[in-house]
Amino acid sequence: MKRYFPQLPKSSLASHNQSNQEENANQSEVALHSSQMTSYQVKHKYTFLLTSSIDVVRLLINQGITFGGHDESESSLDNDERAKAMGYLRTCQTFKVAFMLHLMRDVLEITDELSKSLQKKEHDIANAMLFLEKAKTMLQKLRDNGWESLIDKVSAFCTMYDILIPNFDEPYVDSGRSRCRPAYCNVLHHYRVKVLYKIVDWQLQELKGRFDKMTIDLLHGVSCLNPINSFSSFDIRKIMRMAELYPDDFHEYNMNALENQLATYIIDVRDIDQRFSNLSGLSDLSRKLVQTKKHLNYSLVFLLVKLGLLLPVVTASIERDFSAMRFIKNGMLDRSNDELFSGCFVPYVEREVFNTISNDVIIKTIKEIKSRRVEL
Repeated sequence: MKRYFPQLPKSSLASHNQSNQEENANQSEVALHSSQMTSYQVKHKYTFLLTSSIDVVRLLINQGITFGGHDESESSLDNDERAKAMGYLRTCQTFKVAFMLHLMRDVLEITDELSKSLQKKEHDIANAMLFLEKAKTMLQKLRDNGWESLIDKVSAFCTMYDILIPNFDEPYVDSGRSRCRPAYCNVLHHYRVKVLYKIVDWQLQELKGRFDKMTIDLLHGVSCLNPINSFSSFDIRKIMRMAELYPDDFHEYNMNALENQLATYIIDVRDIDQRFSNLSGLSDLSRKLVQTKKHLNYSLVFLLVKLGLLLPVVTASIERDFSAMRFIKNGMLDRSNDELFSGCFVPYVEREVFNTISNDVIIKTIKEIKSRRVEL
């Protein structure tokens, strides 16, 4: 059976098709506009979140905070902080902590002058060798004869703050070891031999390792170039040993020329030219050599003076970088790759420069590194 379909007039059919086309066009326009709005909203939201994340990273980098996952709920923070505070308080109120703090204070007081002389201006380097020998002598004295005075100070401190003083004749029991296991030494032996002697010996070994023969020759050479007290520390032999440490700049021919220049130089600046009589350091000497044009006559000597000026800056910069490296390379980033470590290390060390970079520049850099699903 054939179904009956009424036949529409051609004019009505054309009108109907035109109406459908217009409706479809309107729907397409609405869909396109909606898609553009959605894309703009997503892009705007993504950019906002990225900018906020960068601001948070800035804060974390400035404070040196390492990223780590943990429960940040208010109740958890209160409980954790309270438990940590109580644990810290119980740990601090012990003879062990009091002894370690007094010992470390004495050790740091001994090495304080040496540390300052190596990190400040060049005229302090001239006295670095004296401070080094002084530190070694005082550390050895602390190891051999400092036990009685140290234990008296610690005992007085513990009495003042009601901290229990152990019996030094009793067996020493480590708090982290089972009490069922026998102790191999008494309390006196532990604190005197395993703590005092061990820390002082480690510090002496650290000084000997850092100030080996090469370093000592370098510091002696810099101190001999210092013009303080009318070049009273000048010594050609020590300066020549310093120059031998840099064979690329002072080869065999230059060494002969340097020795001749040094002999003429010291007579000129110390005995003849009175303009060099009241200089207070290598920086003053460098300026005076340039002002008097003598840096052209004594070019090799001037090269050593510039090296002496750079030494404190380089030393302080390296120490700062190593301190930052130890701070960032903790347990959370111990297994990180070089790219991640570099990304954390450089912004932390150069915080002042990093803070001048705008978020737009960072977003542009991120965009250039890798294509994103949402265009920035």
